[in-house]
Amino acid sequence: MRSVFLLFLSFCLTAALAQPPFYTIANTHSHNDYEQRIPFWLAYNAGFGSIEADIWLRAGKLLIGHDSNEIRSGRTLEEYYIRPLDSCVKKNNGHPFADAGRQLQLLIDIKTDSIGTLDGLIALLKKYPLLMGSPSLKWVITGNRPSSSLFSSYPSFIWFDGVLHEDYDDQALGRICMMSDDFQVYSCWNGQDNIPDTDWQRLQQAVSRSHRLHKHVRFWRAPDFSNAWRTFIRLQVDYINTDHIAALSAFLKELPAQELR
Repeated sequence: MRSVFLLFLSFCLTAALAQPPFYTIANTHSHNDYEQRIPFWLAYNAGFGSIEADIWLRAGKLLIGHDSNEIRSGRTLEEYYIRPLDSCVKKNNGHPFADAGRQLQLLIDIKTDSIGTLDGLIALLKKYPLLMGSPSLKWVITGNRPSSSLFSSYPSFIWFDGVLHEDYDDQALGRICMMSDDFQVYSCWNGQDNIPDTDWQRLQQAVSRSHRLHKHVRFWRAPDFSNAWRTFIRLQVDYINTDHIAALSAFLKELPAQELR
């Protein structure tokens, strides 16, 4: 009986550590942020906890854009994200936000060769030592990632976004800080009414599995409005993916506290 109790207690503690105790603006992710009216600053000023930029390596420069036809020579990662973020970290004594307890995640989606592009990102960040050393800032790589067998060979300030439905060995898991996946792998729900029970169970199992590994969860290509956001909160999804910064910010501020738990 004692062993059963200890197993139950361990499970409860694991769940408590893995999932957010309540939701705030820190649980938001600005998807394809460079497509916003004011890249970086809209999400940052709203207090978002995660901001995404897609990068392409072209002639030695890291350019931002979703598709190759969006690439413009002046739209560099350095100009749109690195320099503004560096100014914030300098202003806030080594932290992205004035509140040193607040974390910020930069999700970098690699669109070109994984090895060469990631090497280019690391070389760029080495010009900004405060961005490599801030304890409140995480650089997370998604999209075209190196083989998971290589994750541990990268500098300690580089983290990786795992694929929720894939398996990883312990060494790779040690460098994965989040698990993301295409929502459509689990459900075709359009965000209206209630999600089908079978889809709910499939999603809940995936989220719980990631939380048992102490990894945050995010879904992309998912419904992106209030009813869907409520569902993701109920599912205990750690980062709510959105293209609508102002609307999600207002939603979280207006939602009754009991619904955020």
